[in-house]
Amino acid sequence: MTSLETAARIAEAALTYDAAEAGAIVRRLATPPSDRRWTSVITERGVVMASVSTRDPSVGHIDLLAVHPYAQGKGHGRELLDAAETWLRDNGVSQARFMGHPPCYGWPGIDVRYTAAACLAERAGYERYNVAWNMTADLSTDLSVEDDLVRLAAKGVTVHAGGHEKVAAFAERQWNRFWAWEAANASGLHYAERDGEILGFAAWGARPTWFGPMGTAPGAEGLGIGRVLLRLCLAEQRDAGQSHAQIGWVGPLRFYSRAVGARAERVFWLYRRELG
Repeated sequence: MTSLETAARIAEAALTYDAAEAGAIVRRLATPPSDRRWTSVITERGVVMASVSTRDPSVGHIDLLAVHPYAQGKGHGRELLDAAETWLRDNGVSQARFMGHPPCYGWPGIDVRYTAAACLAERAGYERYNVAWNMTADLSTDLSVEDDLVRLAAKGVTVHAGGHEKVAAFAERQWNRFWAWEAANASGLHYAERDGEILGFAAWGARPTWFGPMGTAPGAEGLGIGRVLLRLCLAEQRDAGQSHAQIGWVGPLRFYSRAVGARAERVFWLYRRELG
């Protein structure tokens, strides 16, 4: 068994709320953007993955920390955290965070239901400084868009699937290179255009099984493009075998609630501490 397979096995056993996708998350974290400095420490009892921020090299991220259930409560989590912090210090990091490192991340922070992880962070001197949340979309709901596609076509707007390369270029121009990476690495991607100009896009699967990111160009707001692209992606996730989809790191609660009846559900605490 390779070290990555060992890490996946440990994550699947330890991360009870994410067991179905834990292996995919480990593999995604092990294939980040080419400019990311990162490391992993993998033993038979646990795994930790850490990285240096590509926005601020003084900041480091604890991307994944998992201890196999048979070894929990014996100090192995703290040992792995210490190893990650040592590597971060050696790479010039002065502040470590339990916070997702976009664009390639597992979670926004520590899911509040992983109480042992939150306790470990607090015992190690991390302070809780922010909160993030996901919304859950029930994929058995109505996700039809036929009437919307007719309406958009009457306004000269067409909707397409795929186009990863040109959508990634659009996302980088309009927003940032992080969204561009997620668009390029998405499992599913839909975009709208008019007269050859992209107006908006939506993606899913860059973070395994989750929806996002999604964006509409300022000049195209008010056309209802976002709702259509969202529904197309969620329908694709349903066709891939999912019954629910997580909308990650949500900002506009009202939009997702009205568009697909999504509900706020998973809550994440973000932690940080200065490394002495």
